[in-house]
Amino acid sequence: MLNWRRDPGYDQSIVLHEQRRIQHEQRMKQLESDILRVRSDRELIESEILQIEKETEQLRQETARLRQLNAREKALSALIRQHCFPPECSSIPPQATESDCESSWS
Repeated sequence: MLNWRRDPGYDQSIVLHEQRRIQHEQRMKQLESDILRVRSDRELIESEILQIEKETEQLRQETARLRQLNAREKALSALIRQHCFPPECSSIPPQATESDCESSWS
């Protein structure tokens, strides 16, 4: 019969191997969890980017509309000044003539 003896460190190496396998599985589960979290975060960020792009486009359209309204207001204001306050008008009212006075009291 063979005289076989187990390596004295064999049991310890089996325990260490099992501990490393368990640590490896835990690390793999953690990495899978991290990957899922990163994917979820990426989807959230992409959704926020789309929302920001949509809002940016709305702001561009609103800005263009306000610019048109501002230009229209300036044009209308210029027309009002031109028609209501012609250049020949003076801030000093004209002196009343004698005929103006007589007609107002008659």
